[in-house]
Amino acid sequence: MTKYTSDIKLNIIQGYNAKIISQKEYAIQTGIPRAQLQYWLKLYELHGEDGFKNTCTNCSTRFKLDVLNYMVQTGASLMDTAALFKISSYTMVYDWQKKMENGGLEALEPSQKGRLFMKKKSNKELKQPPVEGSVEALEARIKQLEMENEYLKKLNALVQNKEKSPKKTKH
Repeated sequence: MTKYTSDIKLNIIQGYNAKIISQKEYAIQTGIPRAQLQYWLKLYELHGEDGFKNTCTNCSTRFKLDVLNYMVQTGASLMDTAALFKISSYTMVYDWQKKMENGGLEALEPSQKGRLFMKKKSNKELKQPPVEGSVEALEARIKQLEMENEYLKKLNALVQNKEKSPKKTKH
């Protein structure tokens, strides 16, 4: 989708004259979709030149809910509602409507965009080893010895099973 600056939008809208050319023909002449032209005309009609500046692109959940409630209560179209609230695209309201129908209020929550931040080192990695002779050091040593003991028992069991097995490879 091509992005247009507010100046380009204003030039296109101010160049349109309904008495001379139809919206369909003008949209073809300017190379923009007819629905887009209609939306820009609606924005200009409601807000003038300010309609193309500072449109809502990163909206809160509360704002999205207010927009959807307005649309339901008044029966306004997607395009009329988006133009009234100065939303950058009327399809954005449609997306909010579908998300609300499918996922409820939680689906309207803004999602985090971009790359994730690197995790900070946890406290465990920053902890210093316990002082020798302390309770924590002794408990850590006991745990290490218990793991070594379990490892040796399993190794011994595997060796005994291998010796008892009747299948011996011949060379």
